[in-house]
Amino acid sequence: MITTCGSALRSLARALPGRHADPVLMFVEGAAGEGKSHLLQELAVLPGLPEPARLWWRCGAEGGPPEEGEHRREPALWLVDDAHRADEDELRRLRRVLEGLERGSAAVVTYRPEELAVPGLPLGGPPMTYPDRLAVLWSRLAPWDEERVRRAAAEALDESGCTAEAVARIHERTGGVPRVVVDLLAMVRGQWPAFTGTAAEVDAAGVPTRLAELVLSRTHALSPEHRPVVWAAAVLDGPVAREELIAVSGLGAATGNSALLRALECAALAEPAEGRYGFAVPLAASAVRATVPGPVRQDLHRRTANVLTRRHPVAWADVAEHHRAAGDGHRWLRAVEKAAGAAEASGRHQQAITLLERTLASPDLPPQARARLAPLLARNAVTGLRSDQTVEVLAQIVRDAALPPAVRGELRLDLGLMLCNQVGRFPEGWRVLETAAAELREVHSALAARAMAALVLPYQPGVSLDVHQGWLIKAMAAADDSGDEAMRTAVLANQVGLAMSWADPEAWELVEKLPVQSTDPACVRQAARGLCNAADSAVWLGFYGRVDDLLAQGRELSARTGAPYTEHSALGTLLLQAWWTGQWLGLAKRCEDFIAATADMPFIASDAYVVRGLLAVAQGDWGEAKSWLFQRGTFETERLPVPLGAAAAGAVIRLALARQEVTAAAEQARSAWQVVAEKGVWPWAAELAPWAVEALVRAGDSGTARTMVRSFAQGLGRCDAPAARAALVWSRAVLAEAEASTGERRGGLLEAATLYGKAAAAYAELPRPYSQALTMEGAARCVLAADTEGASPGPAPEAADSERASPGPAPEAETTDTAVPSPTPVSGAAVVSPTPVSDDAAATPTPVGGASAATTAALADLESCAQRFTDLGAVWDAARARALLRTRQPARKGRPPGRPSHADQLSPREEEVAQLAVSGLTNREIAATLHLSPRTVEQHIAGAMRKTGALSRRDLAHRPGPTS
Repeated sequence: MITTCGSALRSLARALPGRHADPVLMFVEGAAGEGKSHLLQELAVLPGLPEPARLWWRCGAEGGPPEEGEHRREPALWLVDDAHRADEDELRRLRRVLEGLERGSAAVVTYRPEELAVPGLPLGGPPMTYPDRLAVLWSRLAPWDEERVRRAAAEALDESGCTAEAVARIHERTGGVPRVVVDLLAMVRGQWPAFTGTAAEVDAAGVPTRLAELVLSRTHALSPEHRPVVWAAAVLDGPVAREELIAVSGLGAATGNSALLRALECAALAEPAEGRYGFAVPLAASAVRATVPGPVRQDLHRRTANVLTRRHPVAWADVAEHHRAAGDGHRWLRAVEKAAGAAEASGRHQQAITLLERTLASPDLPPQARARLAPLLARNAVTGLRSDQTVEVLAQIVRDAALPPAVRGELRLDLGLMLCNQVGRFPEGWRVLETAAAELREVHSALAARAMAALVLPYQPGVSLDVHQGWLIKAMAAADDSGDEAMRTAVLANQVGLAMSWADPEAWELVEKLPVQSTDPACVRQAARGLCNAADSAVWLGFYGRVDDLLAQGRELSARTGAPYTEHSALGTLLLQAWWTGQWLGLAKRCEDFIAATADMPFIASDAYVVRGLLAVAQGDWGEAKSWLFQRGTFETERLPVPLGAAAAGAVIRLALARQEVTAAAEQARSAWQVVAEKGVWPWAAELAPWAVEALVRAGDSGTARTMVRSFAQGLGRCDAPAARAALVWSRAVLAEAEASTGERRGGLLEAATLYGKAAAAYAELPRPYSQALTMEGAARCVLAADTEGASPGPAPEAADSERASPGPAPEAETTDTAVPSPTPVSGAAVVSPTPVSDDAAATPTPVGGASAATTAALADLESCAQRFTDLGAVWDAARARALLRTRQPARKGRPPGRPSHADQLSPREEEVAQLAVSGLTNREIAATLHLSPRTVEQHIAGAMRKTGALSRRDLAHRPGPTS
């Protein structure tokens, strides 16, 4: 599969002479495996070259061509491979051929520079006397760059295996040598379990046989006294200075220098960079290291650790690994501790976590060492991004009865923080934190304050607001007793989060008290967390104008003090901000990228999952929406932080209502509402309330819906929560619209329209364009329904109740689309008027003569909503709004009877139906959205597939047809 570098091949082709031109000799130099022989093979069959005879000469293997072939008088292209293998006699014959090249002839001679008998002279010594008419050229093949390795990996591996991590590792370990790359890819491809694209899997694949045999044969060619210099290079595993290499070899200066020179002469070692010696292919070190006798290898590791300790700065992780390999357990653990401390100090928490996890997993680790290293692991895991293994390691360690109480309490504290903040196991984490607070109260007041402060944050379900406020009082007292300023800041940061969550009037003053100018990094790290907590709460409250500044400062301080967990949390807040403020362009990809980047920590990506699910609902991608909302099966909405769980539940309810699954929607509404009510942080009900009220009303439980709205209003009180106040008005509008069917219908609808209008105005001020469009659509829908009520007698109360209790598409008709005469809210259930809908109606409605000014304004608002939905990319909502518009459009005057002909083009309705079908909606769901019967939808899809040549519903997306 080796493909020669195109530039080298093109250079050779350009250099070859025409039939009557002077002869050309081209030397091609390349290390073993760089593709010299393959280049000759490609050159031999390259189209467009002159047509002289191709004559192969493989040096060392076949003795060259017959004697008579050396005296050809007609033009020929000599392809001479591996000149470094030729003996003296064969070189003399080759010289004669090259000196006697005729016009129109050429020769390409390849060789390995590291294996030439006389360095720099591919034809041996003395230097050849070239004829004046002979053009002599030289070219060197280069290893593949990372992009070329990526292309080779894409050919050899499937998409899941060709990751950037794997490509970078393959390039690094092979040095880009083509033959080694190809062989290693073949080994990786044959792994079981199947290769998934990690660097660890590349390392585990081993050394290709060709490379191992080459480097071991070259090593064996050295005398036994000189081989230790190659072994030293294998243990050092990277290019090093001569002095370090000789020191590790243990040979002494004189013998070491001689050994290095001999190793370079026989190509066992190379000089990859000036003054730095090692293997030409880094992967070769593993093959050599495996052949070194055990006691000798341990001595080499011991000397390597000593050499590395003299470097500045010291790579303590590498030193630790060499001490471990040398069998020196005491020095190994000391170096691990230093490595973890250095990584933590420089913000490289993940490196510290990986090293400490591996060390603590050792079965023979002394208890004293475990007590020293475990708190280091916990501290890094809480600040950084833990791996799944960390929680299990700490859970096992805290059960060790031999641990000192202070150490066990600290470990339990960090374990509880991880369970709550990074894993999402809230009940278990809460219990662990309560235990830690009790354990630490007498032995470490500052850490006790930290445990209590963790119990202040209100995001986990199942604990009421007053319980968190009680823990705040205890945490503040413990922090004051400790005298630790960083701990006081930690408590303040959580106090900010608590106060902001329920819109405490003093919350913004608390934000100003965060010590962002402190010179203590620990205080600044906690202040950064407080700023990000405030930004997250501001998003849920609706203070979008303040979020950017809070996040910018919080993220900058987090990056400066090394707090990746806080940085990732801030990225999630940015996604929520983009969703609510209508910045949807590219938002789906941002969510998916964030989820991919935190694949082994799905709870951290909860914001991204929910936003992606909300987008899928609006875009009509219902097949994917629920999967995203439930985090691809990793979390139920009930396990999410309360505000995020409420938002996800609201979307699930809306989806169920759109699918006419009213009973399931009502059950979800009751369950989700109970979580918010138990918590008592009422601003968090904003994303749930309108949909929960609608679900209960449509299920016939108006009493519980009214209680919800009343509790929501009482819970908010006078607090400053703009998003929640807009949602409260929206919820009242939904209730008024529903109750209009049981009282004075027209007056009730107009009252609902007024409330929807007020909600739309409130959302416009935030701004929240999607919510504004949904509520504006509700206002227009109620005005149009009231206009219909005023124009003709409405149904009897019993009939109206029956219609609301059983929403959905109208009974099928043979040729005319009909619908249910009931103004259903914007969850997506059918809304239709008594007027039939024509497929060729104009996009902009034309009110019937005599229509009121309110009706005309409502139609204009509805058109504006449809356009806003379209601009946002809310395909489903745009289709629903335009379907409602069409119910108010009269038939065109002067149009011939029957429907217009769209024999070769998609009609407007076919195009609309096809778009929703591509999104994943079923026929029934499309019918409910567009006020059509399922049979009519089926006919439109069949017509669209016929006209576009699509093979399936999804294939309609890839088969655009002409539209009218």
